[in-house]
Amino acid sequence: MHEAYEASPLLKLTVQIESIAAYDDNLLIGTRQGHLLMYNVPPKSNEKQELELLRYRKNFSKKPILQIEVVPEYNLLILLTDNIICVHDLNSASIPQICQLQKTRGATLFVLDVQRTQSLTGEKNTVVRLCVAVKRKLQLYYWKVDQFIDFGDELVVPDVPRVLSWCGETLVLGFRGLSYILLDLNGTTKELFPTGKSPEPGITKLSDSSFALGKDSQSILMNTKGELVQHNSVKWADSPIATAWDDPFLMGIINDTLEVYTLEGCLQMQTIRELNKARLLYRCKQGLVYVASVGQVWCVNAVEVTQQIRTLLELNQFQLALKLTNLSDVTEEEKAKKTYKIQTLYAHHLFANKKFSESMEQFLKLGTDPYEVIRLFPDLVSQPTNANETNEPVTVIPTLQDRDLEQGLLALIKFLIEVRHKLMGDTKTKEKGSENFFEKDPLKAEKSKNMTAIATEQLLKIIDTTLLKCYLQTNDALVAPLLRLNHCHLAESEKTLLKYQKYPELIILYQTKGQHKKALELLEKQSSESDSSLKGTERTIQYLQHLGQDHMDLILKFSGWVLEQDPEQGLRIFMEDVQEVEHLPRPKVLDYLLRCHKDLVITYLEHVVHFWVDTTPLFHDVLIHQYKEKCVTGLSPNATPAEKQNVQHIRQKLQQFLEKSTHYTPETVLVHLPFDCLFEERAIILGRLGRHAQAISIYVNLLNDVPRAIQYCNNVYAKYESQKNSEKSKQQDGADEVYVTLIKQLLKPTNEGIWTTGTVTENQRIAQPDLETALELLEEHAAKINPLKALEILPDNVPISRIKHFLETSLQNNLNERRTTQVLKGLLYAEHLQVQEQRMHHESQSVLMTEFNICPVCKKRFGNQSAFARYANGDIVHYSCQERKS
Repeated sequence: MHEAYEASPLLKLTVQIESIAAYDDNLLIGTRQGHLLMYNVPPKSNEKQELELLRYRKNFSKKPILQIEVVPEYNLLILLTDNIICVHDLNSASIPQICQLQKTRGATLFVLDVQRTQSLTGEKNTVVRLCVAVKRKLQLYYWKVDQFIDFGDELVVPDVPRVLSWCGETLVLGFRGLSYILLDLNGTTKELFPTGKSPEPGITKLSDSSFALGKDSQSILMNTKGELVQHNSVKWADSPIATAWDDPFLMGIINDTLEVYTLEGCLQMQTIRELNKARLLYRCKQGLVYVASVGQVWCVNAVEVTQQIRTLLELNQFQLALKLTNLSDVTEEEKAKKTYKIQTLYAHHLFANKKFSESMEQFLKLGTDPYEVIRLFPDLVSQPTNANETNEPVTVIPTLQDRDLEQGLLALIKFLIEVRHKLMGDTKTKEKGSENFFEKDPLKAEKSKNMTAIATEQLLKIIDTTLLKCYLQTNDALVAPLLRLNHCHLAESEKTLLKYQKYPELIILYQTKGQHKKALELLEKQSSESDSSLKGTERTIQYLQHLGQDHMDLILKFSGWVLEQDPEQGLRIFMEDVQEVEHLPRPKVLDYLLRCHKDLVITYLEHVVHFWVDTTPLFHDVLIHQYKEKCVTGLSPNATPAEKQNVQHIRQKLQQFLEKSTHYTPETVLVHLPFDCLFEERAIILGRLGRHAQAISIYVNLLNDVPRAIQYCNNVYAKYESQKNSEKSKQQDGADEVYVTLIKQLLKPTNEGIWTTGTVTENQRIAQPDLETALELLEEHAAKINPLKALEILPDNVPISRIKHFLETSLQNNLNERRTTQVLKGLLYAEHLQVQEQRMHHESQSVLMTEFNICPVCKKRFGNQSAFARYANGDIVHYSCQERKS
């Protein structure tokens, strides 16, 4: 059993002790014969305490001194004798009486309330209040200028109180054989509970808001609101004769013994025996209590706090050790260190008893270094280190298995997440002077103030790596979210994930750590494993898609095996609708595909040109070149059936692209076209270059496709007509005479525009003159053909009747154009005359400027050299003021 106190006999008297009181090193004794004795009790330095009798008043009172109280600040001795309250001066050797409270005659009991306060300037102030029980009435007084003054009305109670205590603004009363009541200073009462089988009530003040009430052999803890402070009550061996509170212990005299209890847990800590017939108990100060019988006094001293704490820690009484530490007289700094050490031992004790959640909560409150907590789980620490050793006793770490291990890891996870959150918050707000997580640990507080960003990063590495190991053993679904935003140690985490064969999570780790090469090598290796979740190319494609242009070399290196294994899906690496993919350097991608995967170039370029609408001429030129090569291959005698079957589709796409695209380079494309095939494509390109005669020659003489030539002319002339007049005047490619060119080819076929390689193909021949088609064109497009140029190329033997419609239409068009021109000329001349008339009108107006003219804007006169502006309404202002005129 813990020994909190040591009792020693102090003195024996021949007179009968009726009451005792003490302050500082002084002990006052009131006797049944009316004597008053005052002793000096020096601190106990050896086995024997030698008392000094300071004052002895033999005839101090004619009646027994029933109650004594002292107010040292005012040197007041207040006592109850002969049923009246007397106040004496302790400052004088004779202890003279200051006053008697005559209104208190018939008093049976009194209680003091002494409130000691300190102002902001350091000035100490003491307020003394007195409550006296006179039969069934309570009288209230306060001390002021050498006297007690009434305050408030007398309070009437149901019976004569046997015990009385003053807690804050509440009076607690106990009645013999009845119950306890609470009474505030306004007279409001609240009944609590009966005193029990024992007729004598007992009240022990614990603080200004709490107290202990005796009921039979129990002490029930309550507050001034009438509520239980705690459900457990102190259970004595018997009903105590007297009780006293010496924080953190509650004492009671029972059958010649002094029992000592704690309030937390209501545990009996000590029993001090051989206190023969003890009946009075008085607490002088912290750790010093006096016990008295009728003729003897004992001094009860607290054992040295350091020794008590050591014993309490051995008994695992951590809360009690903490209270004693807080009550000790050491410096605040030393107190904080001891408190931290005890709380840490308590947390380790909880862990050793497998109370993991409570232990981690304690570690969190203490701000314990997370690595010290992690070391409680040896399997989570790769190797021991001396970096965080302390002087604390080594905790016996229990062997955790199965359910206990899981519960421990879950508690550790909660702890680490909270610490991580605090560390991240401290990192963000460190510049604002926020409290650091470790400032709660006085041993590390100074060190942590200078905690660098590197040290924080290292600690986060330890935390996240440990969380990874914990998740793998408890809930591996949380591994991936942790790794996406992590500070894990790469090598340790890599080793752990490989141990558990968590390859997808390992990929995430590599990705977040920038180890893309390792990730891609692992993906390539796992793609061929039949039982792997990373089997196939999909995960590699997704990984490569999000690397971005900064890792272009890696993308090209590892996309090779994907494109070989699954070309269609693999091409998504360069074509997906993903921001990183869209911003890849397309010339590099094109060069790579041309070198290594030529069959995929057309698909890639079609996506770039049509989906991404890239207008770079390079891509358009290369796409045309790829189309051209496919067509040439399909048209060659050695082509496979599949190539021959596909050539028509490719040619169609090539022709449509040549017609619609405006971003390729016609000259470059034309140079690379073959001379023995792809004549339609050559005609389209020649038309784009404005070489209409050559294009028409190909349609008429080489392809023998006059309708196609006519359609070509229609398209060219329609485009010409849609242009503005200014653009028409600049155009020099002969688009306005395209029909004349076609008629000329029909009437006088030539080989102009036919390019060969030196060999004559079977299609290459000169067409026969086609007068009928030419005349039909003249009639159908008479308004679009220059009559003079058409007549120049027509044969002389053509009858006038055949070209009558053409001539009439041409003449009518010319007449219409002439009339339109004449009307326009007249309108322009009329407009010219109007402008001249307006000019003459404005020039005829004059402005008279004198030295009296004032600018309406700035209110100043016009100087000789002033420039001015005149508005339509006649206002004249300075030139510089015209913008300010509203």
